[in-house]
Amino acid sequence: MNTLPGLCALLLTLCCASATAEDWKLAKDEDGIKVYLSRSPTSQYQSFRGVALIKADVPTLSHLQENLTIACKWLYACDDMRLLKVDGDSTFVYLTTALPWPANTRDMVLKVQTEQADDGSVIRHLSAVHGMEPVVPGMIRVEQLQGVWQMVPKGERETEVTYQLQAEPAGDIPSWLANRFVIDAPMVTLKTLRAVAERQGGHAADSDLP
Repeated sequence: MNTLPGLCALLLTLCCASATAEDWKLAKDEDGIKVYLSRSPTSQYQSFRGVALIKADVPTLSHLQENLTIACKWLYACDDMRLLKVDGDSTFVYLTTALPWPANTRDMVLKVQTEQADDGSVIRHLSAVHGMEPVVPGMIRVEQLQGVWQMVPKGERETEVTYQLQAEPAGDIPSWLANRFVIDAPMVTLKTLRAVAERQGGHAADSDLP
């Protein structure tokens, strides 16, 4: 089962409320990937935005996001993802995260709404959904999350990928862990996605989604 939402899972351990474009500040620039952070007056957690140029076309990247088995492998901190249902252009996914000690495992239901533009761009809007799955004993349910995956073609077989997330992780997260995750989540996720996509050589992965 498959879909891009998994990428969000890892983020659920960090992030904050809303932030405007003017609030973003470059926090790390490494190996062709830039990570921006933003603070909100209504949350103690920062939002992140990662941007990378990947030598693969949009269809290849889309399929790698839609294949949940593959997506969970390149999405930082993802432990498991499974497809719940597809409703038009919206996909609902249940996912869990494997966070380092002392953070407890978290889970969530993600709604992923996909838009396609005439220029070949794909935008996926991510949001947490309440009440769709029963609470699992021993897991902390994340109920506040908003994010975006954006893939914009920048020439033949080259795409600018933006991964942005803001969330309330629920429960207690040590500040050092939250601060580390807002950098590692987009940086590691985009590095791994880039490696998988460029190794794919343009052959799209199988997808369980329509």
